Amino acid sequence: MLSLLYQEGPSTKGIFRRSGSAKTFKELKEKLDSGTEVDLARESIFVTASLFKDFLRNIPGSILSSELCDKWVSVLDQGNNEEKIKSIQRWLIEHLPRANVVLLRYIFGVLHGIEMRSEENQMNAFNLAVCIAPSLLWPPVSSTPDIESEFIKKISSLVQFLIENCCRIFGDEITSLFGEI
Repeated sequence: MLSLLYQEGPSTKGIFRRSGSAKTFKELKEKLDSGTEVDLARESIFVTASLFKDFLRNIPGSILSSELCDKWVSVLDQGNNEEKIKSIQRWLIEHLPRANVVLLRYIFGVLHGIEMRSEENQMNAFNLAVCIAPSLLWPPVSSTPDIESEFIKKISSLVQFLIENCCRIFGDEITSLFGEI
């Protein structure tokens, strides 16, 4: 999924914002969940994007770890960008499982590639963050709609910061994890 999103996402207007066919999504999700091999290259990239967000939402405790919600939200309250980046790197290394960090590197490699062509696809870092942030981190307990809305805004700001600074956070090689677009 990430490879397809890396290849097609940058040239796809509204990627992650528009959803694909609900029927196709449901059929493909059932096939994937049952272990049936699926050729996603034959499907709409919007369905693939929806499947990927669904995959992220189904990671137990979220890929950024719901238990660390308060810490992630407070990162942006720290000093300058350099301090924020160092804090994020420390949290990634010290508190997340290695598999999560590896997947995050690929995710942000894809998001960076899409953001670099935002004039074409209309998905700048802010727009991408609004679409993908709720799939990357959620609070460990449910709350009121007002508190949840405020939380989503904060997480979107964090994800926007991660996209805008992904090369400094994850290393410049994330721009070539999948080869050339």
